Amino acid sequence: MSLSRPDPTALLAWYDRHRRDLPWRAAPGARPDPYRVWLSEIMLQQTTVVTVAPYFDRFVARWPSVSALAAAALDEVLHQWQGLGYYARARNLHACAKAVVERHGGRFPDDVAGLRALPGIGDYTAAAIAAIAFDRREAAVDGNVERVVARLFAVREAMPAAKPRLRALARELVPPRRAGDFAQAMMDLGATICTPRKPRCVLCPWRDPCIARAGGFVEDLPARSEKPERPLRQGVVFWLTRPDGAVLLRRREEKGLLGGMIEVPSTPWREAEWGDAEALTHAPAKVSWKRLPGTVHHGFTHFLLDLTIWAGTTASPPDGIWARPDQFKDYAFPTLTKKVVRHALSVLGDS
Repeated sequence: MSLSRPDPTALLAWYDRHRRDLPWRAAPGARPDPYRVWLSEIMLQQTTVVTVAPYFDRFVARWPSVSALAAAALDEVLHQWQGLGYYARARNLHACAKAVVERHGGRFPDDVAGLRALPGIGDYTAAAIAAIAFDRREAAVDGNVERVVARLFAVREAMPAAKPRLRALARELVPPRRAGDFAQAMMDLGATICTPRKPRCVLCPWRDPCIARAGGFVEDLPARSEKPERPLRQGVVFWLTRPDGAVLLRRREEKGLLGGMIEVPSTPWREAEWGDAEALTHAPAKVSWKRLPGTVHHGFTHFLLDLTIWAGTTASPPDGIWARPDQFKDYAFPTLTKKVVRHALSVLGDS
């Protein structure tokens, strides 16, 4: 089925009337601030606008420029990031701010190649910043844009294999002028009109050239391959307290999952169950350990995790980070650690 080609001017006219008012978005006619564009794009990776908005406001209030963020301690950044998840983004955010200051005098590069060379900036983020902050003719193709393009051109190939074709089709749509507004218009169209379920096609500025709408199969696209089941991993957490009630904590290695975050010591996570004797080889102290009832469940992108908690007390505290529960708020805890803390305190409080 062949229809008229989508007209970028129709989308831009729609955007001028219906653009979302977002805290990182420049007012119509105003020059975007590359720092705010970059910060929002990093925060929005795998996270919703509603979740990100208050975090963004807190970050720019505390660190109003890339130079201010670069001068902050990583622990401060991680602490402010708590709840946003995917903590590698926070570490890369800090590293990127430092790189912009040290390599570029506090000014973001204005092209994809320069942006792509910075920590934490991939192909999509580089294209989004180049288009929105510097009006470069680049296609910023996120999930919303993939959905719009798949429906416009009836791309039936399943994701993720369809991504290269969708990116190529999206690039052809970018107009020579107002590339930044066009990128944001595509995002807004996918977020508010061309939604995954029950898209509001009657309100869409591209309803006429949309092949999927004309064929009546809008909600079938984009097609997706079946996701494999996430494997289950298991671990044992050691809740060690000293006489004053302080709990032993530790910092995870900088690289890897939850890198640099604070946690309660544990065994490694693996698919096989842990036997008592083997688990004890990872315990932080030789004390009498008691298994607490219940299990802490958590889901990561690629696997599920079940943790059991063993509790013990010591009069000869080993070296490490010690903090009382009323001091936990001063540390950068990922959601998983917060779950462990809640479970342990709730069980021990009832014992």
